[in-house]
Amino acid sequence: MKDLTHSLSLLTGLRDREALEDALVDLVFRCLGPPVQAVRLFRVVVEGARDRCMPVLERRAADTESRRMEPNPLPGELAVLDTQPLLNQAFSTGTTQSYAGPSGAPWTCCLPLLEGVPMLLEVVLSNAPLAADVAWLEDLFRVYGNVVSLLDYGEKDSLTELLNRKTFDVAFIKAAAGLKHASHKTLDQERRHSAHQRGAWLAVLDIDHFKRVNDTCGHLIGDEVLLLVARLMRSCSRYSDLLYRFGGEEFVILMRCDSETDALSAMERLRRTIESHRFPQVGTITASIGLTEVFHNDIPSEAFGRADEAVYYAKSHGRNQLHSYQRLVAEGGLVAQVKEGMVVDLF
Repeated sequence: MKDLTHSLSLLTGLRDREALEDALVDLVFRCLGPPVQAVRLFRVVVEGARDRCMPVLERRAADTESRRMEPNPLPGELAVLDTQPLLNQAFSTGTTQSYAGPSGAPWTCCLPLLEGVPMLLEVVLSNAPLAADVAWLEDLFRVYGNVVSLLDYGEKDSLTELLNRKTFDVAFIKAAAGLKHASHKTLDQERRHSAHQRGAWLAVLDIDHFKRVNDTCGHLIGDEVLLLVARLMRSCSRYSDLLYRFGGEEFVILMRCDSETDALSAMERLRRTIESHRFPQVGTITASIGLTEVFHNDIPSEAFGRADEAVYYAKSHGRNQLHSYQRLVAEGGLVAQVKEGMVVDLF
């Protein structure tokens, strides 16, 4: 009981999702001790009739900390859950499943979490777990799920279930702080410097003529358009992309890409997907998208402002377009905004 109470206090005090996942895995090792050989956390992605399994976190007994799997596939590229018998059985039955290999082989316990975002916890032990240990694991995983559900309630847009505006700044600052520092000072030089490393990119998407949809079809149809656009965004995004609704018809995407070309390709795929979709009672709609690279220790409002300038450029040049802020500056379409006091090397 004391260990469970301590576990509860640790988990319920966390608000960062990655820290929460790390704490869950760490608690399993600390509370169950040496018999634990490995712990893995999976997310179940429901795609039509086939559920898929996305590895999130793994820690082995020899490790000092968990290793984040960080898969970055498109929808449809993940392993199908029914190819993982133990995980699939736990998910389909909603009950803890155990498997003992040949004599002397490790035991594997798989625990499901079905509410909210479906998750699976796999614990590999050197011997058969006690019934009390399995019950403790189930309680711990249930508490973890409750905390995640509370976070979802406060962090997601009620209509589209995308992340909401108040969660953006923290995620952005974390992404920007993790980028390698670029010593060059001009935007063009920074872009070239970071071209060889995996960077972060921010896109702002604005639905064209959305007021016309509300005025002619009503706000209920307008809400349906917003919901469908959010679904199209998910279908075109990788699982590591962070998708936000900022309010009204404005959406934001924070993503990791190897280059500007890759980021533009992803956003162009989204633009075309929206353009080709038939919306009930509305027909076709289009969206204007602005993209900017995120730099080391960038500021959320400034990066958003750059992407928003690219959106405004798209709107004023015919709509249904995608533009990169950095390319527009390089080509003379926009003038780079320099803050007072900033020193910019021109040569």
